Amino acid sequence: MSSRFKVVDLFAGPGGLAEGFSSVRAADGSRIFDVALSVEMEPNAFATLRLRSFFRQFDKAPSEYYDYIAGRISKEEMMAAHPDEWKAAEKETMQLELGPATRGDLDPVLEALRNASEPIVLIGGPPCQAYSIVGRNKNRSLAEYDPAKDKRHYLYKEYIRIIEKLQPTAFVMENVKGILSSKVDKNEIFLRILEDLRAAGSDPDSYTLFPLVTGGKGVGAGFLIRCEDYGIPQCRHRVIVVGIRTDVAKELEATLEFNGLVPAARQSTVSDVLEGMPKLRSGITPQRDDNDLSWRDAATKGMEKAAEACDGFGASFRQVSELLRSTAAKLADSAEIPERNSSRPCAVKDNMLASWFSDPMLDTLPNHGTRGHMPDDLARYAFVAAFGQIFGRSPKSKEFPMGLAPDHKNWKSGDYGDRFRAQVWSRPSTTVVSHISKDGHAFIHPDVSQCRSLTVREAARLQTFPDNYFFEGNGRTPQFTQVGNAVPPLMAKQIGEALLKVLGGRTGSE
Repeated sequence: MSSRFKVVDLFAGPGGLAEGFSSVRAADGSRIFDVALSVEMEPNAFATLRLRSFFRQFDKAPSEYYDYIAGRISKEEMMAAHPDEWKAAEKETMQLELGPATRGDLDPVLEALRNASEPIVLIGGPPCQAYSIVGRNKNRSLAEYDPAKDKRHYLYKEYIRIIEKLQPTAFVMENVKGILSSKVDKNEIFLRILEDLRAAGSDPDSYTLFPLVTGGKGVGAGFLIRCEDYGIPQCRHRVIVVGIRTDVAKELEATLEFNGLVPAARQSTVSDVLEGMPKLRSGITPQRDDNDLSWRDAATKGMEKAAEACDGFGASFRQVSELLRSTAAKLADSAEIPERNSSRPCAVKDNMLASWFSDPMLDTLPNHGTRGHMPDDLARYAFVAAFGQIFGRSPKSKEFPMGLAPDHKNWKSGDYGDRFRAQVWSRPSTTVVSHISKDGHAFIHPDVSQCRSLTVREAARLQTFPDNYFFEGNGRTPQFTQVGNAVPPLMAKQIGEALLKVLGGRTGSE
């Protein structure tokens, strides 16, 4: 079996899976998984994907790349400085909505790859809105919704079609946890997907499926990855199905050894990747002329309001109240107030993760700016952050003091139990989802003094994107969406290494 593979990445998003696979290196430092094609339809994610493809054309990225992500030069100037590498990136990436309408553009490229000499690994995750728990709850509220007619349930069929066309040596398909319980016409969709993946060839057993984890119960137990168990500083649960072409698996039978993913020695935490980053303040909405002094005034008032609310909620909140008042006092007396944006590079606290995130060439930390918040929300943000620091978890709605409860008619119903949620220093974060683009209430920074939601860069760190990974897009909303939809690259790297062991290869770390 070859020790080098071409990678085709479908439904690629901003490129999290490809980033992880392409980082698997041989002993000589060369890439074992070389990305040959990435396909994505959403314009902002595609722009990010192509830029990262350009970055990978170099053994050492050029100074123009860093000048571009710092805003010192335009993209056109960067492209003009390295036209051959940009053309290679254009060849490697395609902006397409996968389906019958675009097969005329895609299939000739797939044919050329299949006819090449190197074996292929297909990776990607069909869009998950129809499978996700949130998406299904939303669909149930629509009177006219019929799951049997929702085409999104069958986008994986295009993935199957491309497996049949490429006949890759292996594939890796990613999707949300909700796919395990999703049903159409009372039939479990995941069982049907597994059957279709096995039969993606000339017979019903064309591919042999390998679970990445051991233990657990239920049909999907071996395919459900809990990222926090593998050193990712985020509780993200995803279904990963690995398939090896059965004729290849039979050839490897004598040496076939697959123990799956190896759990990390300890869980990585929010503190490991966010503590020590430049402190920032939020903006204040709807003000257009907010400044550091107006923010300080609003933030200290918010902290004092939260402290007063805690005073009337019982002795158990005394520590929360004290923390809020001491933080407000320090902020009021401080001569230095955080800025809204910071481009200062900063180290990662955890030494094991530092080498993954850091880049000695990086002189600007991109995508690290805050959004604006309503003054009343500053008080709630301060409260949940202080609560998290004292109790090691974020409060539920029933634990909110009356003076801080928002004016939501369903606030006490339990449906919005974690509407305002702080991340906690000592734990992995909650799942970074695309909804972070809509508001930051569920992603409140754990530092009480900053009184804000997370930035794109902070969310990207929780997703384990290297600090030199630049997210394109006009504003933070499309950037947040890309980060929330992505596969954590460091998780993808471990999946690539596990797959390589099945195929008999070795990495440079062995």
